[in-house]
Amino acid sequence: MQRRQTSAAWLFLAPFLITVAVFFFYAFARAAYYSVTDFNLFNTPKVIGVKPYADVLGDPSFRRALGNSMVFAVLTTALQTVGALLMAVALNRRLRGLAFFRAAWYMPSITSSVVITLIFLWLFQRRGVANYLITQAQASAPLILTFLLTLIGTQVAQVLLERRRALPAGWFDPALGVTSALLAVLLTAALAWTGVISAREVPAFDYQYFADKWITLGGVRVLSIPLLVVVIQNTFTTIPTLMLFFLAGLQNIPRALYEAAEIDGATPWQQLTRVTVPMLRPVTFYVITVGLIGTMQMFDQVAVIGSAAPGDTLITLAYYVYANTFKAGAAPVNLASAAAILLAALILAMVAAQRRFFPSEAS
Repeated sequence: MQRRQTSAAWLFLAPFLITVAVFFFYAFARAAYYSVTDFNLFNTPKVIGVKPYADVLGDPSFRRALGNSMVFAVLTTALQTVGALLMAVALNRRLRGLAFFRAAWYMPSITSSVVITLIFLWLFQRRGVANYLITQAQASAPLILTFLLTLIGTQVAQVLLERRRALPAGWFDPALGVTSALLAVLLTAALAWTGVISAREVPAFDYQYFADKWITLGGVRVLSIPLLVVVIQNTFTTIPTLMLFFLAGLQNIPRALYEAAEIDGATPWQQLTRVTVPMLRPVTFYVITVGLIGTMQMFDQVAVIGSAAPGDTLITLAYYVYANTFKAGAAPVNLASAAAILLAALILAMVAAQRRFFPSEAS
């Protein structure tokens, strides 16, 4: 009976195992073989040793792609992990219309990345929405500043007054915040209507995001502005998917832990850092692993943006492999294979390195 069950299991697993064997293990083995040959799609491959690896490591474009991929992976993974956790905590509460908000936040993750990239290209044009909003914010600075100062001043006054009456009141009390915001709106509108304050005339904000502009550290180019736009886009589209993993993890945390923390006088921030984050260590490990693998393989956004930005500002390891594989005429397949092997090794190294921060998952 057990032998028949084992045979049935292997039968159902066969399609998956064959797919993995052909398209992953065999393909990886062929790439490893081509990476030590002189193969260019048209010749008979001959083994030439590690020269392709030396050529790849000596290529300035590869080094730039390596730097871009590393910075992009670390920055994007950190932002999307923190954002997904905070969003999951916010949507884990029992609120009216919660299903709608969860569905609305998840929508960007099921939208085509090509479409999202084209939208971001439009948003960050020199006459796009981003520059328009910055222009309007600069023009409305007096109104915005008046609103914020009135909001803060009113909130502080209300909290101090409540505490003077021996009533519990926090600085971010939502009920008092609504009153403060309403008073700030009314005062700002009254001052604007009487002409005391008004919007300014400012020149249009003209910033070219998809240009050869960099954020430097000690004179070293660290992050290009075009790549920063892609970081924002990936963070925006990936947070909803990772949020689902954190939501599943949050629903498995015993409510008794939070009740005990409340009895001990823990603040919401202390509950988040001392209860929620430690209990989500397995989920966090999985989210970071998936994030590192996905970001290190980032390709489609770079391909869609194409010549809209200078090549070195956006080139990644995945795009470097693609560009060296699909060249007109004889393609240096050995170089592309060597770069692919180095990319795979780098992903494995980064995933293995982060396990040091999650020792409990190793058991």
